[in-house]
Amino acid sequence: MLYSTTTPAAKRAAFRERLRSGELLQLPGAFNPLAARLIQDKGFDGVYVSGAVVSADLGLPDVGLTTLSEVATRAGQIARMTDLPTLVDADTGFGEAMNVARTVQTLEDAGVAGLHVEDQVNPKRCGHLDGKQVVDDATALQRVRAAAAARRDENLLIMARTDIRAVAGLGAAIDRAKALVDAGADAVFPEAMRDLAEFEAVASALDVPVLANMTEFGKSELFTARQLADAGVALVIYPVSLLRLAMGAAERGLDALRAEGSLASQVPSMQTRSRLYELVDYAGYGDFDAGVYDFSLDDHHHGERPDRHRG
Repeated sequence: MLYSTTTPAAKRAAFRERLRSGELLQLPGAFNPLAARLIQDKGFDGVYVSGAVVSADLGLPDVGLTTLSEVATRAGQIARMTDLPTLVDADTGFGEAMNVARTVQTLEDAGVAGLHVEDQVNPKRCGHLDGKQVVDDATALQRVRAAAAARRDENLLIMARTDIRAVAGLGAAIDRAKALVDAGADAVFPEAMRDLAEFEAVASALDVPVLANMTEFGKSELFTARQLADAGVALVIYPVSLLRLAMGAAERGLDALRAEGSLASQVPSMQTRSRLYELVDYAGYGDFDAGVYDFSLDDHHHGERPDRHRG
C-alpha cells in the first residue's frame, strides 16, 4: 500500500550487491509510476527513467529542454512506487560542475539508486541522433568528479555516459571510458555501440560494470540479454520501449474510435479493471482502514466497478 517500504539506502545497497554478482541486470524504462509497479511485478531487476521519455511525456523533443526539477520530480514519483532500484538519466547534469553536484544531491534526495551523467555539449540531444558534439576531456572528467564528490550515500551509483563513439570512433570511446572511471565513475554507459564486438571491447577494457542501451530504431541491433551477457555487459536498459508500446496502442485505439464509433473492438487488448486494481493494491487500502474505504471488490473482477468509485 502507498509507497515502497524499502528505503532508498537499502535499494542502493541491494543494487550494488546485484552488480557484484556478475549477472546481467535488465532495467526497462518506466514512463510513469504505474509502469514501475508493472516492471517490478514482472520480475525485472530495476527501473530506468529516461530523459527522452520525460521529455516526450511533456510533449517536448529530447534536446535539453527539461529541467532538473522536472526530472527529479518524475524520478522521485517512480522510485517511491517500487522496491526495485531506479536508475535515472541526468543528461549533462543540467549545467557544469556545480550544477552537476546539485543534480546529484537532488536526485539522491528523490530516492534513486543511481544516475548517469554524459559528456555531450549543452544542450544535449538524443544519443541516437546524428550531429552530436562532445565536450573535451577536462570538462567530461570534471563533471564526473563533481558528481562523485557530491553524493552523500556512498552506494549511490555514479555512472558516466560517453557519446564519443559516434564522433571519434571506438578507440576514443574506450580511452574516454577509462579516464571517466579514473575520475570516479562507478560504471560506464557507452552510447550508440555498433555491434556486440564493440560492447565486448569496452567491457574487457574496464573493470567496472558496462551498460547497454537497447533502444528501438537506434544505432544498435536489438541484442538479446544472453548475447549481451556473453559480451560482458552488466546492465541493459530499454528506455523508451514501454512508452512506444503504450502510445502505439493508444494511437490504434483512437483510430478505431474514429472509424468505428466505439472502442468495443479494442477491449480485448486493454488492461482489465481487475488487473489495474491489483497493481494499485485496492485491496490493501481496503484492509488498511475499512471505516474510511467503504467499498468492496466482491463481484467487480469481471468488468463491473463499484458505483461510488467510478474511473
